[in-house]
Amino acid sequence: MNNYGANSPLSYNEYLKVPELIRLQNALSEPVSHDELLFIVIHQTYELWFKQILHEIDASINWLKESRTFRANHSLKTVAAIGKVVVSQIHILETMAQIGFLEFRDKLNPASGFQSTQFREIEFVSGAKDERMMNHFAGDEFAFERLKKRFDAPSLADEFWNLLNRKGFSTETNEDRVKTIVEILTYPEKHADFFIMQDLLIEHDENISLWRYNHVLMVERMLGMKRGTGGSEGAGYLRTTLSKKFFPELWEARTHL
Repeated sequence: MNNYGANSPLSYNEYLKVPELIRLQNALSEPVSHDELLFIVIHQTYELWFKQILHEIDASINWLKESRTFRANHSLKTVAAIGKVVVSQIHILETMAQIGFLEFRDKLNPASGFQSTQFREIEFVSGAKDERMMNHFAGDEFAFERLKKRFDAPSLADEFWNLLNRKGFSTETNEDRVKTIVEILTYPEKHADFFIMQDLLIEHDENISLWRYNHVLMVERMLGMKRGTGGSEGAGYLRTTLSKKFFPELWEARTHL
């Protein structure tokens, strides 16, 4: 064991780029606020999880196009599992001291979590496309190109309904889609793959809603009703996002079951 890893052509640190990774947390406060490192680490971790969520959703879309429901459900299960982790991470941010957060918060202007390109990509690729949101990123070439690509491509919701249509279900109108989901919920053993799929999709929707809700409470707990960085309304704006749904027909179907 003394020579474990010696002269290895590839090490753990090399493979994961650990030296580069731990150099990416650069505090802006002077003197450095104790809580700023935690703030940066959590948000960088979010972005890594967002990257993986997008990877799994893109895979799911391709599986759906090929009518490979087992593979799509496998990737969607990963999306749902990551969603739970993302929600739980918010509570780590709540361990910051309020005064500690305020020590470096002003340094963040005009940056804002509102500007997270990957989170907006998750919204778009899941089914909640908003052309007005793209206008906010018009001056950011990197973000705008990515969002434009997502906006123009079929979403996860689109491909879900397309697959059900190919399998003989009616999905033309909102009413048709609700009836189709009621049928699947009523006879889960008859439509096992689709029952699992709609359950994973609504779990993804729920996780994002929980993330939004917990984010609002975290912001209020830290800042009260202060305006957000980047000129946003802070908790007031965040509360307006709580009713967003990627798959509204899945939720409505529960009422009609």
